[in-house]
Amino acid sequence: MPYGDLFATPTGDWAIEAVDVQKRFGDAVALDGFTLRVRPGSVCGLLGPNGAGKTTAVRILTTLLRPDAGRVHVAGCDVRADPALARYRIGLVGQSTSLDEILTGRQNLVMFGKLYHLPAAVARRRAEELLDRFGLAEAGDRPVAGYSGGMRRRLDLAACLILSPPVLFLDEPTTGLDPRARIEVWALITTIVATGTTALLTTQYLEEADRLADHIALIDAGRIVAEGTPDELKARVGPDRVETVVRKPTLDEVFLRLTGRHATRTADEPTEPAA
Repeated sequence: MPYGDLFATPTGDWAIEAVDVQKRFGDAVALDGFTLRVRPGSVCGLLGPNGAGKTTAVRILTTLLRPDAGRVHVAGCDVRADPALARYRIGLVGQSTSLDEILTGRQNLVMFGKLYHLPAAVARRRAEELLDRFGLAEAGDRPVAGYSGGMRRRLDLAACLILSPPVLFLDEPTTGLDPRARIEVWALITTIVATGTTALLTTQYLEEADRLADHIALIDAGRIVAEGTPDELKARVGPDRVETVVRKPTLDEVFLRLTGRHATRTADEPTEPAA
C-alpha cells in the first residue's frame, strides 16, 4: 500500500457509517440492526442502558470485532474489507490505559509512532509536538507510573493522535477522574474536534454527553431507538412541571422515559467466547 494512502483525507457525507449491523454471541443478540451515521467534524454521543450494545458497537467500528452482517465504513474505509487501513485512520481511547508505566511519557509516544511505522525522526518530532500540545512537556522525561490520573488520560489522548487520525473513538474517557481532571479532558476533546476531527463518545456521565456531543444516539437492545441533539431529545419527552416551574428534563430522565431504564453503566453486553 502506498505510504500516502494511509493518511489520505477521507471524503464523503459521513465520517462514520454503520448500516444494519448484526452481532450475536451464541444465543445472545448484542446488535440487532444497528444503524448509525456521524457527520465529519462532529461529536456523537453513543449512550444507552446496561447491556444495550455500546461496547460491541465500538469494538466493531474500531476493527476489534467482526460483525456477522451489515455495512461499516469509518474514515472512508470499509472496516470489514480493509481493517488494516481503517486502523491507520482512527484513534481509540479506551476505558483502561494503553501506556507502558515503566517508560517515560516521551518514550511512550515515540513507541506508538514506531508501532505505526513512522521513521524514528518523525516519531520523535511528533512526540515533542504532542507533549507540548497536551501540557506534558515538563513531565515528558518522567516515568508514567508517577503520572496522575488526569496526566495519564492526556497522554492516552496524545498517543491515539500520533497519526492525526480523522476519526477518534472515546470509550468512557473520563471514568475514574476527579472533577478537575474531567474538565481538563473535556477542554482537550473540544480543542481536538475544533481542528476537524470527528469523535464518537460513549460515557456514563450524562453531563459529559450534554456538554460535548453535537448529536446523541440512544442505543437499546442492540439498535438505535432515538437520536438528535441533546435539546431535541429533551423536547421529545416534554418538560417537567415542578410546582409552578417548568423544567427541561435531564438526559438521564430522557433515557428513563424512552427505554424504561437508566443509562448508568455497571456492565455491558455479552462478550465473545475466548479464542
